[in-house]
Amino acid sequence: MDESSSKPRVRRRGLNSHAAWLLDRLQPSETSVLIATALIVGAGTGIGAILFIKLIAGFQRFFQGPVLGALAFLGPIAPAFVPMAGALIAGPLITYFASEAKGHGVPEVMKAIALRGGRIRPVVVVVKALASAACIGSGGSAGREGPIVQIGSALGSTIGQLFRLSDERIRNLVACGAAGGIAATFNAPIAGVIFALEVILGEFTTRYFATVVLSSVTASIVARSVLGDNPAFAVPAYSMVSPWEVLLYAALGLAAAGVAWLFVTVLYWAEDRFDGLRFPDALKPALGAIPLGFIGLAIPQALGTGFVHIEEAVSGGLFAQIMFVLAFGKIITTSLTLGSGNSGGVFAPALFMGAMFGGAFGKVAHALFPAITASSGAYALVGMSAVFAAAAHAPITAVLIVFEMSHDYRLILPLMLATVLATLLSEHLRRDSIYTLKLTRKGIHLERGHDIDVMQGIEVGEAMTTHVDTVPADMPLADLARLFRESHHHGFPVLDANGDLLGIVTIQDLERATARQGALNLTAGDIATKSLLVAYPDEPLWAALKRMGARDIGRLPVVSRENPRRLVGLIRRADIIKAYNTAIIRRMELQERTERLRLGKLTGTDFLELEVSPESPVVGKALRDLTLPHDCVVVSVRRGRKLIIPHGDTVLQAGDRLTALVAEECRGEFCSLVSATGAKGASA
Repeated sequence: MDESSSKPRVRRRGLNSHAAWLLDRLQPSETSVLIATALIVGAGTGIGAILFIKLIAGFQRFFQGPVLGALAFLGPIAPAFVPMAGALIAGPLITYFASEAKGHGVPEVMKAIALRGGRIRPVVVVVKALASAACIGSGGSAGREGPIVQIGSALGSTIGQLFRLSDERIRNLVACGAAGGIAATFNAPIAGVIFALEVILGEFTTRYFATVVLSSVTASIVARSVLGDNPAFAVPAYSMVSPWEVLLYAALGLAAAGVAWLFVTVLYWAEDRFDGLRFPDALKPALGAIPLGFIGLAIPQALGTGFVHIEEAVSGGLFAQIMFVLAFGKIITTSLTLGSGNSGGVFAPALFMGAMFGGAFGKVAHALFPAITASSGAYALVGMSAVFAAAAHAPITAVLIVFEMSHDYRLILPLMLATVLATLLSEHLRRDSIYTLKLTRKGIHLERGHDIDVMQGIEVGEAMTTHVDTVPADMPLADLARLFRESHHHGFPVLDANGDLLGIVTIQDLERATARQGALNLTAGDIATKSLLVAYPDEPLWAALKRMGARDIGRLPVVSRENPRRLVGLIRRADIIKAYNTAIIRRMELQERTERLRLGKLTGTDFLELEVSPESPVVGKALRDLTLPHDCVVVSVRRGRKLIIPHGDTVLQAGDRLTALVAEECRGEFCSLVSATGAKGASA
């Protein structure tokens, strides 16, 4: 059993406290805890997937019934405004309750795993489900798998936090939820496992594999019991007609990389355009839904998840021209939906684009070489895998999910060839996948699922100065000069009459202004620099540091993302130095915990890290006066930043963090003796 917490706590409160207390009392084995929590997450994700799919269906009935009926006065263009109605529900939910639910969700899960120990707010489950269901149910062009992955991951994170498990175990449960989400959505448990390992965690390790498999299988069984044990798509039996056909599949793979590149480019271009609009964030999805709705009048197949039309493409039932238009139409509609800030997944849209582009490619190939080619449906199936793999840089997931959805092994050779070629070319065209690009643009660089910069573990909000000295815009220069002399500051944020950030005024600005004639009539607002670089509290410090270095400036105002004119803090070079030291300490502590765990496994003991609470009976006592269990050794005492090598005369104080090597059978006795509240960071 692993437990961790970085903040002191005196007494247990709430549901999570009772859950952790129950584990302390029962003392189950580590394997039992892992299996039980994985099964809970899998079952919960399966139930969540069922409820989410039914919620989408309910929203579809609502929007196609009462809402469309209320818009009947608009005549034939009434359906164009239905997506806007869904966006008016989703936008405020995302903006005011859980910004993590914006977009396709998987990058937020990856960020939580890499930087926050897998911790995701429980409210994300509710907001993501409601916002995505409203978006998809009203005709938004997005997939349901991304929301289910985020919902399952948030569920796993919540259960891990409930039992106060360690960061590694919480990350494991997040991956379990992601695997269960894919398994339940596509009835593809194997692909769910590989997706969690390849995309979410970024590594294939045996320590995660068993629990992720358990969760994926459980979620799939639960979903099948209600939704039925059927493949996601009914696919005819296809096989290669001639060895020469391999060349055509290879060409399809290379072309699919271009389609994926265009999709990612247009999606993030749309996101940049909407983010740059001076328009309420809560209403931006509705703004994007206006052109989306009118495009839907022309090509309604490009709205929604598109599963029905994917099945038509892989069955060879669509014309080449229609599939070509739908492939690129889907790029536009998905970019409008998710780029404007609505909620949904990119998995299904990528499969849709691949099926349509591959089907159109197959129609042309079969027309040119009828004797050596299969029907267009085979190319649609291969195109699905190739486009998704190229967009997500996840070839193993792509191959397995298409294989599981089709239940047909005979196309596996061209499927693997086209998918690998598409992935290789896509990685050459763009280093980041559709998932990691969102993080890279925020300054978070992941390498195989892990942060590659120590500064990425610290956010601006942790390091910034919140008590900021500011000056009003109408302050005369004489008063400003006196303030500079008295405070020894080099710059001040300037606020307007409403308390909003107007600019920054520095000593250099003052010196230049006083050298000009008529300076006596000027104010701080007149000479302030108003074109500002700013930072946001939730972005990594790495991004702010890069921004400061590019312009060689010593400070950045930190503003709210919701209101870029509201000043919430100031980040200075001195703050960054302190934060760097904090990041180094965090990494060293993580390495220390890893070594402790390895040593504990080798010796059959366990390292415990406990905090001495004010109520503990050991406060004020020397170690020699404590009746410790026989198989227990106190290794170190951390008091603030000081590490003490304990001796018999070491007197314990409230707030001390003890590290002890304890035999498993003595664990409960030691926890009861040392801490009135129990273990704080067990199994480091």
